[in-house]
Amino acid sequence: MCTLVLLRRPGETWPLIIAANRDEMAGRPSRPPGRWWDDRPEVVAGMDELAGGSWMGINDTGVMAAILNRMGTLGPQAGKRSRGELVLEALEHADAADAAEALSDLDAGSYRPFNMVIADNRDAYWLRADGNRISRHSIAPGFHMLSALELDDRASSRIDAYMDRFAALAPPRPDPGDSQGGDWSGWARLMADSGRDGNDAEEAPSMCFLRPNGFGTVSSSLIALPAPELAPIRPIWRFAPGRPDQTAYAPVEC
Repeated sequence: MCTLVLLRRPGETWPLIIAANRDEMAGRPSRPPGRWWDDRPEVVAGMDELAGGSWMGINDTGVMAAILNRMGTLGPQAGKRSRGELVLEALEHADAADAAEALSDLDAGSYRPFNMVIADNRDAYWLRADGNRISRHSIAPGFHMLSALELDDRASSRIDAYMDRFAALAPPRPDPGDSQGGDWSGWARLMADSGRDGNDAEEAPSMCFLRPNGFGTVSSSLIALPAPELAPIRPIWRFAPGRPDQTAYAPVEC
């Protein structure tokens, strides 16, 4: 159950700040964020080498997209398209509003159920697909968390355990002139919190975990999108290519 943490602050210098842990089978091959697609040179994203899509990416116009499985839908299914394609489709658009509208018109039945976040420095959307319909919801300013259930859903024990802890922290302070991308210490510490490992990540509230079958946290991202007036400053993306309690974050060239 991947987890995404999001802070929307319209009017601020960095109006969108995101942290995300990717949970996947350890043996599923992937590449770190990069410009891997010759037909999409404007896209920087992690590549799922099995299906060719992505779990998270940014394009050159500042649109960010991330996909998360809904409960009980891990892995591919015969007759269904890869959900990772949707990240690349979203990043074909120049702004988040157009991307969210276009993807909400797709046939949800072609994919296994998913949650998706599409955002830029002006707007943010949660797309929910569970059945034959994709519903589109604007994400209000403020702090939010998303995992395998609903947005900010405390029925997820992970969200219930961490939402107040994140919200109580001072927000990250992005700085493109700093080799570390600014001060992310509070959020990075919680993204690396292993709590207690267990057989089910939702029953064992931890942001970072490993199950005996090899399913667990395989990478982590810290992202900040700048306000338009900061142009040509690019988004900040820090990526840990492993469990963030064991692997350091390093800058991604966006």
